[in-house]
Amino acid sequence: MNKKLAVALSGGAVLVLALSGCSSDEDKFTVDDWAKKYCDAAQPQIKKRAEAEQLIRSTASDGKPADIQTADSKAFQDLSDADKGHAAALRAAGTPPVDGGEKLVKDAAAEFDAESTAYLNLKKQVDALDIQNQQNFADGLKPIAEGLAKIEQNQTARQKLRSGETGTAMAKQPGCKPVKPSPAAGSVT
Repeated sequence: MNKKLAVALSGGAVLVLALSGCSSDEDKFTVDDWAKKYCDAAQPQIKKRAEAEQLIRSTASDGKPADIQTADSKAFQDLSDADKGHAAALRAAGTPPVDGGEKLVKDAAAEFDAESTAYLNLKKQVDALDIQNQQNFADGLKPIAEGLAKIEQNQTARQKLRSGETGTAMAKQPGCKPVKPSPAAGSVT
């Protein structure tokens, strides 16, 4: 009688495990799930970046040094904050279930962190410019423009993330779609 009870109990345990869905496909974390998690968290950063870039573009290069300094300083701070937010969103989304997914996220987040720091350095340079002397100010903007161009060229890890399965999954997500800056983004306050 005890053998029958043991067989029944072990059979019942197998049945409970099967019904609980331990091997169910519903429990799998897909690349699309990862992309949704990342893109939903990244959307505010994408908007902040678009507005900061618009602020830089909309500031007249022949404008008053104080206006240019104010606009560029704000834009560089916002770009730094956006990149820091992107890195945090990547880390929070976890590892995408693709070959090399952990490295993809780690490298892209590190790239965002480095870019965030580079934008803060540009902000410090802009804030230190002499706005009283137009020529000195213009001369001081040249290395800042070069630094900005250098930052924009170094996006290798993000390009890898935006390619392959992760890129395809991200492209499907509304949160990763480019956004248009709000009309107020171009005005300097």
